[in-house]
Amino acid sequence: MAKKNAPDTSTVAHFEQSLDELEKLVEKMEHGDMSLEASLAAYERGVGLYRQCQSALEQAELRVKLLSDPEHPENAEPFAPLPDGN
Repeated sequence: MAKKNAPDTSTVAHFEQSLDELEKLVEKMEHGDMSLEASLAAYERGVGLYRQCQSALEQAELRVKLLSDPEHPENAEPFAPLPDGN
């Protein structure tokens, strides 16, 4: 039987793969060499990847809240946004 508190490495790996694919897709679209149909298909794929990444981040945030205060996760404070220093 697997431990409930064991990190889910498949979720982390899936997030990283989705993010990598999304970054490559955006880069390809930014070059502007795609047809309209290909651009729309890439956009649709990108939205799906974004939603997968967002879901994984929400799950990670919940895990952090549960680890911070397992008795009262609702009392956890939201994370401060990172500055746009990219």
